[in-house]
Amino acid sequence: MGEIADPSDGGLAVGQKIVALMGGMGRSFNGSYAEYALLPRRIVFPISSELSWEALGAVPETYFTAWGSLFECLHLTAKDTLMIRGATCALGYASLQIAKALGCKVIATTHREDKLPLIAQANEAVIDEGKLAGKVNGITKALDLIGPRNLKDTLTTVEKGGIVCQTGLLGGVYALNGFDPIKDIPNGVYLTGFFSNYPTQPVMDDIFAFLHRHKLIPVSGMVFNFENIREAIIAQDEGRVNGKIIVRV
Repeated sequence: MGEIADPSDGGLAVGQKIVALMGGMGRSFNGSYAEYALLPRRIVFPISSELSWEALGAVPETYFTAWGSLFECLHLTAKDTLMIRGATCALGYASLQIAKALGCKVIATTHREDKLPLIAQANEAVIDEGKLAGKVNGITKALDLIGPRNLKDTLTTVEKGGIVCQTGLLGGVYALNGFDPIKDIPNGVYLTGFFSNYPTQPVMDDIFAFLHRHKLIPVSGMVFNFENIREAIIAQDEGRVNGKIIVRV
């Protein structure tokens, strides 16, 4: 995110505060995390926010993915009981914050006991040893951030009429080989997934309006100055940071 210096690309004025999302960066087109980046206009969005730059740094990709998963895919409402499986990651923290602000009951899981304090905001924090069926109850919506490794089990944890959204791949398994939808999806349970490559201005406006309305400060892990970006990358590779890593330019 930053401020526009050249307004030549439609509708953006000098000094306009903006955020940008990945939108396929490094996959669909060349790009990297750098002091300067050349991005397609379609993934650059003007915003109005009084959040600090460090707080803003935690928003774009993470909160957009959480927002799309919770509202576009899960149709989350305040009456729901939401399970976030694999909640101790940046996307998990953002989803937990949004769901609690909405008024949901939230059950959050982690596979490590020492990380339970990180999801203390949840109504219930659960150790996930790989099988949750029969261990959790009353779930109407489930956000699975572990992925195909545990997805079949997640599908058995929700009530009839419930929805499971598989967004993350923390489990290191990227496809469900031999998946049989007729047998593996319980009757009356719905499975969906969120792909974050198609952000829009209205959705970004809704996210920032929600943050402002609920007086939320985006959740992040550590903040590094740009000259220490090497240390930031090492910290990311070693998994030493609980949450989003922010680099201050």
